[in-house]
Formats: sequence, structure tokens, C-alpha cells
Amino acid sequence: MGYKVVVAGATGNVGREMLNILAERQFPADEVVALASRRSLGTEVSFGDKTLKTKDIEGFDFSGYDIALFAIGSEATKKYAPIAASQGCIVIDNSSLYRYDPEIPLVVPEVNPEAVEQYGKKNIIANPNCSTAQLVVALKPLHDRARIKRVVVSTYQSVSGAGKDGMDELWEQTKAVYNPTAEVPPKKFTKEIAFNVIPHIDVFLDDGSTKEEWKMTAETKKILDPKIKLTATCVRVPVFVGHSEAVNIEFEEFLDEDEARDILREAPGIMVVDKREAGGYISPKECVGDYATFISRIRQDSTIENGINLWCVSDNLRKGAALNAVQIAETLGNRCLKKG
Repeated sequence: MGYKVVVAGATGNVGREMLNILAERQFPADEVVALASRRSLGTEVSFGDKTLKTKDIEGFDFSGYDIALFAIGSEATKKYAPIAASQGCIVIDNSSLYRYDPEIPLVVPEVNPEAVEQYGKKNIIANPNCSTAQLVVALKPLHDRARIKRVVVSTYQSVSGAGKDGMDELWEQTKAVYNPTAEVPPKKFTKEIAFNVIPHIDVFLDDGSTKEEWKMTAETKKILDPKIKLTATCVRVPVFVGHSEAVNIEFEEFLDEDEARDILREAPGIMVVDKREAGGYISPKECVGDYATFISRIRQDSTIENGINLWCVSDNLRKGAALNAVQIAETLGNRCLKKG
């Protein structure tokens, strides 16, 4: 007997990807229900070779369902996740609402799969921020070998991280550059995103960092190791899908770049493409639609005693959101629920 699965927010970018990935990975589901807000009621979404009509999340009875994948934002999650959890359905939430709750596990299955076993306190598991997910996949095998002291990361985050509105704004502004009679002022972003980069994601905090930067620090500590020091600069770039990160890592002991490359090649969820020649690396455009976190430009940092630099790229709608949520569901099934 397989699982009964709910996808909440099925008409959004991440919700649609969740349905795609459930089908692609042949998740053992006997039933999949697509939920959306009332204004999207009846919208058709694809699930493999099937078409599902969305149902209204308001008043939906979650009892009898095993797992609910939530991609509906923090405010709606705050309302509906406790309802689902109280009715016996385990919520895997993609919003930031529960990530920092000490009673709710924050999980990246390649990094801390054992954490899913703590779901029972609130019947909720949190999915990390998209920029954090790919980073910790890269850091974990290196940390196991040489213990990471400090990470400096600069992100190049695509507009899909801001949802459909962000993608639409980039598209409309790009067209307007070539049509001077049209003007598309910034709405989703603080400045024009077309042909520009914006060093500002989420709100500013008192110390001058943004909340996106704070999230990367807090989540890396929770998922991987609270002793790791991390500083981030998060930047929005005019790319539709795919987040990139330039990562500088300082270790407690020396790690040779060749050994680091070998370790990463063997690590789960990682694809190393690292040739020191033109095109011998992965760009965000090439990672779209792929499950892997791609690592390139692995090299020694000679300015510190035990340092490595690398370039990390991943499809943020997949590994950064939908894929990681489905992998959590798979891990939960294998370790705890044991159906299918």
C-alpha cells in the first residue's frame, strides 16, 4: 500500500515542480491531491501523464493523508499546517515559518537524514532556504573530512527565488529595454533587475545584513554544525532559474584541492564539473531541470592556512525547494513510515 499525498500550493512554481518530481521519481503514492486557494479552484495541473484539478485548501480534511507538501508561503502555512498536522498528516513545509523552531527538524537528506525521525513533536518537517540547501550539500562531505571553521559565501540568486512575479518582472523589463516606449518600474524588486544585480534579498536587519543572509547562517548551523561561522552576501541577478554561489571555506586542518575534488565526486547529490579550460564549469543555465548540485572551480586558497574555494550551482526550484521536499518525504518513508 502506497502513500496518500497532498501538494498544497499546486499552481505555483514550486508546487508544480513538486508534482513533476513526485512523478519523475515514481514516489509510491496511491493518491495525490492538488490544493490551492479558492481563486485557483479547479485549475488543472500536471502529475506525470495525469491531470489533476485543484481543490480548495480552505476546509480540506487532511485526515487519512500521510504527507502534505506545502508551498504556500508563511502566512497561509501558519493557518493550515497546524490543521493538517493535528489531523495526522505530516507536513513538509517549504516556507521559512518553522525553520528555526527547535522542535521542528530542518532537513537536507544528503546532510542530516536522521533528523526526520524528530518529526513527531509537531508532525512538521521544515525545508531549508534554497540558497542554504545547495550550500550544505557541498559543505557536508568536506566538513566530515577536515572540519569547517568558517565559510564566506556570495550568492548569485535567480529571480525565480522570488516566485512567478519575479520572473515576470525580469521578462517584462528585459523586453522594455528594447522597446523604449514601454516602461516597467520595479515592483517585486527594489531596483530594476533587467541587466542589473541587486545586493538585497529580503529585509534589512539591524546589523546591516539582510534576512536572506541571516537565514543562510542560521540554517547552516542548524543543519550541519552550530560551530561553523558563516558570513554571506546575497545578490539577486537577472537569471530566470538557477542559483550560483562563490564559496570560500576555511578548515581546521589542511585539505588538498585534489582530495577535496575526489571527496565531492563521491558525495551524494553532487556532480563535479571542474576542468581548467574555457567552458569547463557549470553555469546556472545548464543546471536547470537537473537534480544535482554542481561543483566547479575547486582550488586552494593560498591567502589562508587551510582554505578551499569553489563554485556551486543548482536549480533552486528543484534542489532548493521541490526536490528537497520530495527527498524528505522519501527519507521519512524509508526511515519512519515504511509504506509503499
